[in-house]
Amino acid sequence: MSKITPEVIASHGFKADEYAKILEILGREPNLTELGIFSVMWSEHCSYKSSKKWLKTLPTKAPWVICGPGENAGIIDIGDGDAIVFKMESHNHPSFIEPYQGAATGVGGILRDVFTMGARPIANMNALRFGDPSHPKTRHLVAGVVAGIGGYGNCVGVPTVGGETNFHSSYNGNILVNAMTVGLAQKDNIFYSAAAGIGNPVVYFGSKTGRDGIHGATMASAEFDEKSDEKRPTVQVGDPFTEKLLIEACLELMATDTIVAIQDMGAAGLTSSSFEMASKGGLGIEMDLDAVPMREDGMTAYEIMLSESQERMLMVLKPGPEAEAKAKAIMDKWELDFAVVGHLTATGRMVLKRHGEVVADLPIDPLALASPEYDRPWVAPTKRPVIDAKEVKAVCPAEALKTLLACPDLASKRWIYQQYDHMVMGDTVQRPGGDAAVVRIHGKDKAVAITTDVTPRYVLADPYEGGRQAVAEAYRNLSAVGAVPMAITDNLNFGNPEKPEIMGQIVESIRGMGQACRELDFPVVSGNVSLYNETQGVAIQPTPAIGGVGLLEDVNKSVGLAFKEEGSSIVLIGETKGWLGASLYLREICGSEEGAPPPVALHRERRAGELVRQLIGDEQVLACHDVSDGGLLVAVAEMAMASAAHLGAQLDAPSSLPLHAWCFGEDQGRYVLEVRDSDLASVLEEALEHDTAARVIGKTGGHVISVGGRAVRVDELFVANEGWLPAFMGAEMSGH
Repeated sequence: MSKITPEVIASHGFKADEYAKILEILGREPNLTELGIFSVMWSEHCSYKSSKKWLKTLPTKAPWVICGPGENAGIIDIGDGDAIVFKMESHNHPSFIEPYQGAATGVGGILRDVFTMGARPIANMNALRFGDPSHPKTRHLVAGVVAGIGGYGNCVGVPTVGGETNFHSSYNGNILVNAMTVGLAQKDNIFYSAAAGIGNPVVYFGSKTGRDGIHGATMASAEFDEKSDEKRPTVQVGDPFTEKLLIEACLELMATDTIVAIQDMGAAGLTSSSFEMASKGGLGIEMDLDAVPMREDGMTAYEIMLSESQERMLMVLKPGPEAEAKAKAIMDKWELDFAVVGHLTATGRMVLKRHGEVVADLPIDPLALASPEYDRPWVAPTKRPVIDAKEVKAVCPAEALKTLLACPDLASKRWIYQQYDHMVMGDTVQRPGGDAAVVRIHGKDKAVAITTDVTPRYVLADPYEGGRQAVAEAYRNLSAVGAVPMAITDNLNFGNPEKPEIMGQIVESIRGMGQACRELDFPVVSGNVSLYNETQGVAIQPTPAIGGVGLLEDVNKSVGLAFKEEGSSIVLIGETKGWLGASLYLREICGSEEGAPPPVALHRERRAGELVRQLIGDEQVLACHDVSDGGLLVAVAEMAMASAAHLGAQLDAPSSLPLHAWCFGEDQGRYVLEVRDSDLASVLEEALEHDTAARVIGKTGGHVISVGGRAVRVDELFVANEGWLPAFMGAEMSGH
């Protein structure tokens, strides 16, 4: 047995006071297996010790919320006995070290979080952040991550229906791979993870346990340095074909009334799944590790408990041989390992045996519930000055538009999403590339809309406003397709929380998110926190990604962003003041990342969303697109490029604003609508009743976009927009 030296303690990520707390809990020194268990359970990744104080402030309840944070995934009621189960999680560190497997197992892990609750996965999304395109590793990472997401999702048979991809130098040494899964369950057949029934069998099923992924959770709770590549063995290896068998086996088993509780083995593997189940049920577990199916010889108790091998589950069955036989028969049918590895006890302790000897004896609640909770010191970021548009260089709007549409953030991501099967299962109504994906509830007219959103440059400039804006943009994207926003999941990606300025970003953005969720009636039902996203002291831009889900009662009324008809009116909803601070225009055209980001007026945001949804429901809108990155002219160009005939637009800019500010300002709470002239008076009247600004800004027609006496062909914009990413990736492909 290895001696517990100060070096061993430090290598497991413990501070001196944390180790002192372990000694106090145990009343003795831990052995190495016990130390490893404490290490993963108390890691930032599993315990949220730096963020849980602030996460508790988020609104999590609403009449339609069935289950909020604390379970594997959140659940909302969408009527007719149907429930939507969803969550987003990060796999950042593994994806940087080993992009294909890191991204693939990120998809596999989030799928398990959803189907372990009794839901069939119906859609995957992702939110990806990569470094500067000129960085030597960026192309390799994009290729690997995209292939990993596609490889896993396509093989497992769940459509990947959308997402977002940005590039910025702050992610050079630490990319972000956030994966989201949405599943459909019956409201009266949902499964939870709290163990119950003293003496009930604890059953392991799925794949065998190997040595891959050991200390994955601990690695995800530390900064990177120049030795990051040495952590390759901590990355798990995924098998989507086994995952597909696991989904079908679970759903079949869930129809048999034999399961008491069920939990997937995610971060910290067998350790977190067993401790969480026992803690939620207020019980103990006795486990015989010899019974765990293993694919490698000579595995120690430490390795078995800390392995993060994929496609594994843990469940508590009802007592008696009948339940066990029924469960085993289903697992045998799907060719999955099945083993009774222990039973529930009344002791409140985790007792582990290996080769007939007790190798760990730990109290469960102190590990699961008494992990450190820090109120880390934080400082609010200095407010940036508001930028006056008159002092920002004005360039020809047609040329600026072409430049913006070809920049990495706005360039078409078709090269990425064409590698994903977004039509499998046959219910994808709106495909990637729009404001939100729309997926029909199979066999019904209703559908869910799904989006992922955050603007990291806004969060860096003002974390409070940036947090509000991320939630508001998710709300807006769902509204833009006609869906009522229901709830969000979040994935909070930040740097080192031990630095007061980073902790300030965390606190302020959570505060902003919470306020937006309350004002928009848009509760948080699940989420994930990923901290220490730093390399050699350089932090990523703060990136609190929001995954939003909305409901369409009639999928046939959903609209997309593509212009439909010649001669329609183009209507701008919301107020325009020409806000250029922290904008893409400022960054891409003027080479500056300065200024305060656009403020979010949540009462106006809500009114505008309600108006747009009503107009879409009343079938008075031909096309709709929210105005976000790049501003109004970019939104109009995206609607034109999406149209079948590359239909153009003639716009009339007001004289009250500088032209470049009107075209490229990123004022929030705005939508562009295409409206038939016969509906125009009614639309404007409805806007008046909703106390929301609405202005006709032009007409569709021709094949150019013209504004302020300048024009550019839609075809030309399309080529610029579509060309950047394939050209960038082609440079890598030719180099192999």
